[in-house]
Amino acid sequence: MGSFSPWHLLIIAVLVLLVFGGRGKLSSIMGDAAKGVRAFRDGLKGEDEKPAEAAPPPLAAPAPEKDPIVR
Repeated sequence: MGSFSPWHLLIIAVLVLLVFGGRGKLSSIMGDAAKGVRAFRDGLKGEDEKPAEAAPPPLAAPAPEKDPIVR
């Protein structure tokens, strides 16, 4: 416990390269994530903005057949 194995150091090195490596890597990753969130929100808004279609009025149930009253 307390010491880093080579695997730990390799994982840390990969994370550091992803965050700080190259020009604008972190900003491009965050920009892509923001675009995904924005597209998700727009998708949710699209469902709410559509006018609700009026449901057709319920059909009256047919009257049960009755025997005619004979007097």
